[in-house]
Amino acid sequence: MEKLVIGILAHVDAGKTTLSEGILYLTGKIRKLGRLDTYNLERERGITIFSKQAEFELGNRGITLLDTPGHVDFSAEMERTLQVLDYAILVINGADGVQGHTMTLWRLLARYQIPTFLFINKMDQDGTDKEKLLAELKKRLSDNCVDFTWEKSDLQSQFLEDVSVCDEELLEKYLETEKISTSDIQKVIKERKLFPCFFGSALKMTGVEEFLHGLEKYCETPEYPSEFGAKVFKIARDDQGNRLSYMKITGGTLKVKELLTDTEKADQIRIYSGAKFELAKEAPAGTICAVTGLSQTHPGQG
Repeated sequence: MEKLVIGILAHVDAGKTTLSEGILYLTGKIRKLGRLDTYNLERERGITIFSKQAEFELGNRGITLLDTPGHVDFSAEMERTLQVLDYAILVINGADGVQGHTMTLWRLLARYQIPTFLFINKMDQDGTDKEKLLAELKKRLSDNCVDFTWEKSDLQSQFLEDVSVCDEELLEKYLETEKISTSDIQKVIKERKLFPCFFGSALKMTGVEEFLHGLEKYCETPEYPSEFGAKVFKIARDDQGNRLSYMKITGGTLKVKELLTDTEKADQIRIYSGAKFELAKEAPAGTICAVTGLSQTHPGQG
């Protein structure tokens, strides 16, 4: 199965947890909608501190959704998580628009060159204005923020026009043929020349399904080398005190009991989803896993 790692980022209170839950509910990973933040400290503070992961399937792909701390105090952990993402979802509060911290996140996504989808949330609140918000996104983030809710509407030609002006080559092709293929759109998103925008309300579950269709249709699966490689992005401990090295496999396959340094081997390969994990015999490229048995690893290590 093809694998994708997608991170979800937001300013505090934009509705990141609610959107994550909506996604997991629609993909059949959770049966009811409730709060996802499990750590007591997080419940008290109402924010996500620890970058957690959830596994779900979207079409023929296995997706790892990595949650990132929205709070500025925890931005170092977030930056380490960014280094292993294939795509990012930036959640924006439609009632507040683009805020200072949103700009900080946007700059980080640019620094790490991560293709980004935007979900403008809380559009059910009084006073939210889609046209004004889109104008603000274009002005403050990028001219190439395009409304993807038009894709299936009567405004199809307007949508294609908006997409085509994001890239010279694409514009030439569109002017000649009046057509743009899905793979053309995938390519310009991957190159960060186009930022798809979806509008909705995660709490009311409006727009979430369309957003998932957009992710499924317009994300491209990365190609990985056959030689083994991995990137460590987080060190944690489980309830028993076992040291966990969270890593993304960036090439080949990691097998359990395989030597990773001169003296240390991967005792267990754990695939976490929320607080629960499954043990795996091997982890192919594109997998996010937690490995036990390593005492010398550090975040950022390749």
